[in-house]
Amino acid sequence: MRKIGLGMCWNDLTAGEEFRTIGRMITETDLINFINTTGMVEVLFTDVEYLKAHGPMNGRVVSEALVYCMAEGLLVQSMMQETGLAFLHMDFNANGPTFVGDTIHVECEVLQARPTSKGHGLVRTHNRIVTQRNETVIEYTPLRMVAGRSDAART
Repeated sequence: MRKIGLGMCWNDLTAGEEFRTIGRMITETDLINFINTTGMVEVLFTDVEYLKAHGPMNGRVVSEALVYCMAEGLLVQSMMQETGLAFLHMDFNANGPTFVGDTIHVECEVLQARPTSKGHGLVRTHNRIVTQRNETVIEYTPLRMVAGRSDAART
């Protein structure tokens, strides 16, 4: 029986190729669960009255760490199931705030896809996390080890 929903192999990616994920709204529950799971109890995330009085922006701000994790989840769902082998490195820039109620998606450009000596591949992408307002709130450039077609055929 054919398995669906699997990720992309490094040999199927070419430099310059672009794609985007589906969108995902960030909810108040997402924020609360993230705070409780990580212990990231920064008052900007836990005290609405403090945020109103002292916050640098209006709205229920969300940690960039949560936004990044949700973006990675969107990418796992769309391109890394059973093919992502290792996360090796990343450059990361937060460009602006994200708020509860924002819907994010990831726009991804393949910068490099090359083989390793073991038949796997190294894939570097430039990822932009974009809101429904078409604002790029985070940009990051991960380097990952990704299975090749021969690896994926074994699973």
